[in-house]
Amino acid sequence: MNTTGTITMSMREVDRLKVIQAVVERQLKPGRAAERLCVSVRQIERLVWRYRADGARGLVSSKRGRASNHRLPDGVAQRALALIRERYADFGPTLACEKLRECHGIELAVETIRSLMTAAGLWVPRKQRPPKIHQPRNRRSCLGELIQIDGCDHRWFEERAPACTLLVFIDDATSRLMTLHFTATESTFSYFEATRKYIEAYGKPVALYSDKASVFSCNSHSSTPGKGVTQYGRALYELNIDTWCANSSQAKGRVERANLTLQDRLVKELRLRGIDTKEAANAYAPHFIADFNGRFGKVPKSGFDAHRALREDENLDLILTHRVSRCVSNSLTLQYDRVIYMLDDTPQTRALTHRYIDVYEYPDGRIEIRADGDALVYRQYDRLTVADQGAEVDNKRLEHVLALSRQVQMERDNRRASGSPSRTNQGEPVRPKMRANNTRKQRELKPIDLNAMMLRSANCGQPR
Repeated sequence: MNTTGTITMSMREVDRLKVIQAVVERQLKPGRAAERLCVSVRQIERLVWRYRADGARGLVSSKRGRASNHRLPDGVAQRALALIRERYADFGPTLACEKLRECHGIELAVETIRSLMTAAGLWVPRKQRPPKIHQPRNRRSCLGELIQIDGCDHRWFEERAPACTLLVFIDDATSRLMTLHFTATESTFSYFEATRKYIEAYGKPVALYSDKASVFSCNSHSSTPGKGVTQYGRALYELNIDTWCANSSQAKGRVERANLTLQDRLVKELRLRGIDTKEAANAYAPHFIADFNGRFGKVPKSGFDAHRALREDENLDLILTHRVSRCVSNSLTLQYDRVIYMLDDTPQTRALTHRYIDVYEYPDGRIEIRADGDALVYRQYDRLTVADQGAEVDNKRLEHVLALSRQVQMERDNRRASGSPSRTNQGEPVRPKMRANNTRKQRELKPIDLNAMMLRSANCGQPR
């Protein structure tokens, strides 16, 4: 700090004083002074006027020594900090701010809480935290020991076709592409198809390394059979293949970097060959894999191949399926995907009453019901026969249901507004008279079967 007379001035204010003095003494033009101080010429004129009126004191901020307009009331900051130390020491600034407002009625900004906690040593800003160190991991020693898998959604055919997903299997030891499979979306059945292609070509690897997508990791405990196990995880367990999920993208960086290379090279190769369908791309994939591995493949440390052959009791057709358990009712029926399946009435099926049996759904859409390892004969009773099962999976028939809901709500609002019975009830037979108020309430609150309306609407236009 520098002092001029009895006025305490900062170095910035001293520089401003020298420039303004030079302007007053006509040693510096206002334009050059404005450039030096990074202000406008009009501001220079104001400062000159203030200097001539009050001298150097006129260039010092008039707010110096005065309390800020945004100063916190006395004791609020100390009380908030005491509560944070006592109850919310391990909370972040945002959560601590919410709890102070909800539980203690202290209204403070998040940044104010952050400043208080930082000054008290209860919070370390991200910029001040030591960086995380990700040390490199050595490659596995042999082929087939660890396979990194990932799905990449990209416009592989550019503008020639819609975007699709490419499932990539890459070996950790050699960086060789093992399988490329083009599919519509990253789903369980898609990975079943890619895994079958891989096993039929090379055998069973030791372990697969993936991200935490819902195909591999189950956050909710609703998957069947077994809590916390996805259908893909269950299939690999039956094949005796380990599955590991990475905590970050960097952990499986080999397949992530391969995706970037494929988004450049593979897209251009597909363009040069005029390929614009998933079927044609899957047919070309082995040729691209051979060229890619010849250019970028590495030599493993060990020449041992860790792949294992399928055992005789391992049937890929049965293992790579979507499998759920359903209970057989007293009427020898069970329900799956809104379809009722009726078992034949035999002594064997009667013994299955109240037992859980498995429903197998194959990638081609076939349904098979199995109990004790045997396939059962059944008949299908579909309550939504006119609905396309593929459409149900894609959009869950939301547009149709919402349209019917709007129609039902509009009819209900009209009845409530007019207080008169619906037009659909005018042709009903006359019933014994009841009290007027009760009759009106019954007509207004008559339940509407939305499923029946949907079924009637779906059956409209069907040939009889």
